Amino acid sequence: MPALFVGHGSPLNAIEDNAFSRTWREIGERIPRPSAILCVSAHWETRDVHVTAGRAPATIHDFYGFPRALYDIQYPAPGAPELASRVVRLVHGAQVRPDHARGLDHGSWAVLRLMYPRADIPVLQLSLDTGQPAAFHYLLGQELAPLRDEGVLIVGSGNVVHNLAVMDRGGRGAGYDWAIEFNDVLRERIARREHDALIDYRELHPASTAAIPTPEHYLPLLYSLAVRDEAEPIAFFNDQVALGSISMLSVWIGQ
Repeated sequence: MPALFVGHGSPLNAIEDNAFSRTWREIGERIPRPSAILCVSAHWETRDVHVTAGRAPATIHDFYGFPRALYDIQYPAPGAPELASRVVRLVHGAQVRPDHARGLDHGSWAVLRLMYPRADIPVLQLSLDTGQPAAFHYLLGQELAPLRDEGVLIVGSGNVVHNLAVMDRGGRGAGYDWAIEFNDVLRERIARREHDALIDYRELHPASTAAIPTPEHYLPLLYSLAVRDEAEPIAFFNDQVALGSISMLSVWIGQ
């Protein structure tokens, strides 16, 4: 099964017909149907590592100030408690704790509702222990790689440039120069499979701190890269910096 990193951007992408949402639909049609989906979302930060284990995860509307239509969305995908147990057994570098109450946040459903609008594929989320260094997340991601051979689609959902403090809420077309430069450097490092440099992301570029003021939107990328085999092809999509300081750069690993 391929693996993805998806730049999810604004929650409005879940209800708007734009270049990003149309590409998500296309990707869902091109990827072989998964047996289940494991999503690592920027919007579930925890102490320790947790995995959703309920049979019917709720749709979490974890944002404010948006149109009512966004809050009305439900994504009733089934959970995957058996797969959650498999994840608990598979990971040895951390203790993964099952969470039977947690639902799906918009980092997951905003993308998946367009990729798989029938909501008929089991979905679970793995949380981010953001108190851990980047290398921890990469190594944990490597332990999840066998799931791909079992038909599980692994999706990291975040944004490699994500700075809301300086976001251009007026909606200018182009990104800031520093954001575009950082995005370009990052894409080149991903293409070259320079994972050590991507783990040590603070040293990637002078704009690293501006591009990644907090790590939660960047770390899901490391999970997606960690499951990539050495010789696997890689492709990029939605490669655009929007709203000045939000990169939508997304990565398709495998065929």
